[in-house]
Amino acid sequence: KKEDTTANAGNAGDGADGPKLPAGVTKDDYDKGLNLVATSDCLTCHQINTRITGPTYAEIAAKYEPTKDNITLLAGKIIKGGSGVWGQIPMTPHPDVTQEEAELMVKYVLSLKQ
Repeated sequence: KKEDTTANAGNAGDGADGPKLPAGVTKDDYDKGLNLVATSDCLTCHQINTRITGPTYAEIAAKYEPTKDNITLLAGKIIKGGSGVWGQIPMTPHPDVTQEEAELMVKYVLSLKQ
């Protein structure tokens, strides 16, 4: 579905002034995170509203508030991989992603709370 693609994610929840962002997430963070997600392999397993292998971005955003601790935790999961929170299928580690890049990706995902 068109609305499930990350390329169109910026349209999700857009108001006249752009997406409504949670406290602590700037428009620059959102844009950089969107670009990082769109140019990575994330879409192989995750979409905004359609469950593929991993949870949807909407499910992740609903489960985690955009706190510094959660952003750090989820960035670590992007880098190191993990399993057990959403089922037994493990998330592939992404050791080439920096902590800063992973945090921007998480800020983007958590901005998709519906």
